Amino acid sequence: MNFSAWPKLLVVDVEGNGGNPPDLVEVAALPIRDGQADKRTAGAWLIRPPRSVTPHATRVHGLRNEDLAGAPTWDKIADQVHGLMRDAWICAHHAHVDYRVLKAHLPKWEPDGVIDTLRLAKATYPDASSYGLDALITHVKPDLSEAPAVGRHRATYDAYATAQLLIAMAAHYETWDQLVAVAVPPSLPGAPEPDKDPTLW
Repeated sequence: MNFSAWPKLLVVDVEGNGGNPPDLVEVAALPIRDGQADKRTAGAWLIRPPRSVTPHATRVHGLRNEDLAGAPTWDKIADQVHGLMRDAWICAHHAHVDYRVLKAHLPKWEPDGVIDTLRLAKATYPDASSYGLDALITHVKPDLSEAPAVGRHRATYDAYATAQLLIAMAAHYETWDQLVAVAVPPSLPGAPEPDKDPTLW
């Protein structure tokens, strides 16, 4: 895989307050440059949501209302997030969720394309027993020695783990186009157009 041929790509992860629809409490965006996760230019934000974090959400990601009391509200950082992700592809695990939540919070933003590592993993490891993030970490054994110390289910950690899984899986494909063909859900930006039937006109 020639990583230098990749477009601008950010691995993203979001965490919510447990509402429906969710309010964001954490966003991470980690660039991939030359086949490496570039933590130096990554973006990571804690956000004080307009509605309280539910006990269930806290059990998942560990963020409590008091942890977010001093964080900025979404309107204070939305332009920063949009600026980092402008004119870029994004990648996420089960990408429909992250794309939908980010799109709801950034209605004027549209990524150039969306890579779903869940979809990519199913094509790359068809014999795997499960395709959740924890199961894939166990299956692929990516190097997470430089992952943020906050742990699983925090946006920065999950973005880093997803980035390492993406890099490992990319090695199974010769070109960016081959990866895109299996990794972009048909309904999301960047999906290849279906071949036209030459018999139709």
